[in-house]
This record gives sequence, structure tokens and C-alpha cells, in this order.
Amino acid sequence: MLDEKIIASLQDRFKENIVEVGESCGDSIVTVELNSLHDVLSFLKKELSFDYLLFITATDNPKREGKRFDIVYQLRSTETLDEIRIKAAVNEGEEVESITDIWVSAIGDECETYDMFGIWFKNHKGPGGEGLRRAFMPDDWNGHPLRKDYPLKGDDFSDKWVEKLLPEGQRHQPDHTRMP
Repeated sequence: MLDEKIIASLQDRFKENIVEVGESCGDSIVTVELNSLHDVLSFLKKELSFDYLLFITATDNPKREGKRFDIVYQLRSTETLDEIRIKAAVNEGEEVESITDIWVSAIGDECETYDMFGIWFKNHKGPGGEGLRRAFMPDDWNGHPLRKDYPLKGDDFSDKWVEKLLPEGQRHQPDHTRMP
């Protein structure tokens, strides 16, 4: 469990924007309002020594009332080895402020989160100033594979893409992922 002084510092500075403080499997989790997310992450790095961004990801909760996604940031202090998870709820089509100005290492994770969930990061600055782009899926791919509404068995587009672009020797479709 995280030092209570860190949670108290966050609550003092962002009391209006903290939605929930909790713990899961020994990890401290702080849920904040989306409009304060960038400021909270910046404060954690600059003031509380959480200098290492472990990862960014998201979770999809399509049946939840209100905002569908949670954007998740896992941080570590290399000084104290403490870790903290920061979450914020994001609605379909809502933009998240990029943190590439805080951690350059966020470039890949933001691209991956966009690619897999369709969450857009505004002001994202990639290498050479390029914007947000897909990380794993081809540029012309339809959909975002980690969303709960993505078809498990693929669709006509993915079948056509495989036929068009993969060499014949790599076209085998595993039996467990396609209809007979």
C-alpha cells in the first residue's frame, strides 16, 4: 500500500477532482476527473517523484451507465519504488489530453491505446512531431480490437484484408477464430 502522505498530498491539491481512492491487489488506485488528469499526472511526476511511467491502457465497460472507458496510468517512483495507478472515466468520442509533454515514453502507449480502444489523445506528439497513429493494426483497419463490441470471429473486412495483403503461406485461419 502506498504511503498515506502521497494520497493526502493528492487530496489536498486536487480534492475537487478526486472521484475515488481505493486499493486492489496491493495497488493504490486514485480515480480522478478527466479534466484534471494531465495536472494530476504532472504533479505526481514533478512534486511527488513518480518519475517512471510503467504503462497506459484502458478498460472498456460498455454496459456501465455514464462513461464507457477508463483510461489507466501506472506510475512508479524510482526513488522510493512506490507505485500508483491513476484512472479517469472517458466517454465514447471524448478526447484525453496527451502526456507526451510529461513522459516522452507515453508516445507508444498512447498510440497503442488509440489503436486497440479508439481513445483519441489530443496534442499527442510522436517522433518528429507526428500525430497519433495506429501502433499494431494496419492504417486501413476497421475497428479497435480490444473493445467489447469488436467481433471475436472477425468480419468481412478483416477476411478481405487477409486475402489481399498476406502471402498465401500465411493465410491459414485458425479454426477457433473463424466460422466453418
